[in-house]
Amino acid sequence: MKGFAKCLAIMAMIWFGSVNAATTDTFQLTSSAAPPMGRIPTFNTCDGQNGSPPLAWTGVPANTQAFALIVSDPDATSGTFYHWVWFNIPNTTSQLPSAALPPVGTIVGNNSSNQLGYYGPCPPPGHLHHYIFTLYALNAPVALSSGSDAGTVLGAIQPHVIGTAQYVMTYNR
Repeated sequence: MKGFAKCLAIMAMIWFGSVNAATTDTFQLTSSAAPPMGRIPTFNTCDGQNGSPPLAWTGVPANTQAFALIVSDPDATSGTFYHWVWFNIPNTTSQLPSAALPPVGTIVGNNSSNQLGYYGPCPPPGHLHHYIFTLYALNAPVALSSGSDAGTVLGAIQPHVIGTAQYVMTYNR
């Protein structure tokens, strides 16, 4: 039953992200690393080079002044694990290559390992984990410092979100 509840929660996050994206026309996040719900490549995990996957986005809402990118794993045994927290990404950015460095002006937050930057999937052996890449279009940058955690960033950006786009990849060991 616990697995079913998590599945429903993931489907709800994807659906609500899609609904929110629909209100901003065609805001979409994609990755050439894997198809939606596909397996994230080993390169992008702790079993490989731990490099972030390539991302691209289109259909950015009008009046976007900055972006925030947060990657979460709701299947982690101790609760949601945040793998990547970047915010105040310049509004001129529309893609990130594999193993990307933050664009100039981007502020890097702490992941759930209390480290700056991307921390790739590294689940314990067992069930499949879902990695939800959420890109937020913001009507203004937020006044937070480097090292802010996902909860702090999510709270600060909430009043500024004018669109969201999500992309989900999976991984298990």
